[in-house]
Amino acid sequence: MADEIINRVANSKLVTVNLEDYYPQGKRVLFDIKDWLYEGFILREKDFRNQVASFDWSQFQDQYVALTCSSDAIIPGWAYMLLSIQLQPVAKKIIVGSLDNLETSIYQDVINQLDVSEFEGKPIIIKGCSNKPVPQNAYIMLANKLQPVAKSIMYGEACSSVPLYKNK
Repeated sequence: MADEIINRVANSKLVTVNLEDYYPQGKRVLFDIKDWLYEGFILREKDFRNQVASFDWSQFQDQYVALTCSSDAIIPGWAYMLLSIQLQPVAKKIIVGSLDNLETSIYQDVINQLDVSEFEGKPIIIKGCSNKPVPQNAYIMLANKLQPVAKSIMYGEACSSVPLYKNK
């Protein structure tokens, strides 16, 4: 009879890290202030403050919010700060920027809090394919976080990984 097929990957010490496993649940929202500007371009302080005061901020409960202005208006820093002060009690996270910036910021928090002690001295594969919106920057941040403790770092799948780092 033929020899038994042995799964050497399953029996190896390789540890796969999948950033999808760390994906925080919660709706991501882009909040565009363009419609709160006079003719879409001029921020009138009194009008803007009235909009902020009368707006129902509770609709952003437990959501991640990216503040932006899609027009070419120059928005003073205090305007975004005023919005964030209103959002802070309800939103999970607030940034100024795009939804991509928001996702990167969310993952930065996740990776900063990641306990890497379990990866000490082990060969690591950072799984490359994902069904969730994992930003490219998250892979870089994770590799940088793992490098001081990992024996080696690879990218991809166990069957076809790309070597990135080997501790000497």
